[in-house]
Amino acid sequence: TYYYWVRRFDEPNKDEEIESLMKEIRSTHKDYGYRRMTQELRNRGVQINRKKVQRLMSKLGLQVTSYTRKSRKYSSYKGTVGTVAKNRIHRRFYTSVCHQKITTDTTEFKYFVKSPTGSVQIKKLYLDPFMDMFNGEILSYHVAEKPTAKGINEALEEAIQITSDCPYRRTFHSDQGWAYQMKSYAKKLKDHGIFQSMSRKGNCLDNSPMENFFGIMKQEMYYGNTYTSMEELKTAIDEFIIYYNYKRMKSKLNWQSPVTYREQYQQNQAA
Repeated sequence: TYYYWVRRFDEPNKDEEIESLMKEIRSTHKDYGYRRMTQELRNRGVQINRKKVQRLMSKLGLQVTSYTRKSRKYSSYKGTVGTVAKNRIHRRFYTSVCHQKITTDTTEFKYFVKSPTGSVQIKKLYLDPFMDMFNGEILSYHVAEKPTAKGINEALEEAIQITSDCPYRRTFHSDQGWAYQMKSYAKKLKDHGIFQSMSRKGNCLDNSPMENFFGIMKQEMYYGNTYTSMEELKTAIDEFIIYYNYKRMKSKLNWQSPVTYREQYQQNQAA
């Protein structure tokens, strides 16, 4: 046994090139586990077994360290303050048509500001994104210190313009939040010939694609980090959405990013 290990210590590291590549991938994709790491290596021309990737990641200490933290979920529901649309989606989230089914919701972030007296104040930031259920791409979003109808309507207008190339009638889905019940929101959808759909009251699973995005986002860029200004947190949100749309691969999209998957779909449609 002694001489066996003496010979092993003198052997060159056969995986040195792969290990360097894995470290390079991790510098860009800090939350890639062994499955995504394996696919990324294959995309770069390295044919490797999943179990070997798992072993090398353990050796190099590249395990994912992001974690989740349970906290009170923000709710935009304020009762029936306008018109409640029926649930047209009925959890039929899948669509093979780009820009046909769009979903939205509001989520809350917190950051901490130190006052001149030395006390720490908790401030809040709200994100209102619009997502295409076809590929999970974030089409438009609005970030503000307060959840306002103006901000949501601005993001809605942008999403309507982006999805105007859809050959079929579109459906915009949301929960029963106060902003989505407002006449101005419903009128804007009606003016563009768009169906409005709402989740059932108190049923987050009716809008699980957006809830899933919020979970991924907070796990990878929010939980475990402390933000001390609105600008710092807003920049982190902007950078993550760009990363999520253009670089973060998804298994259900054939290990492609949302934008790459959409572009490939549009090329096939044009051909």
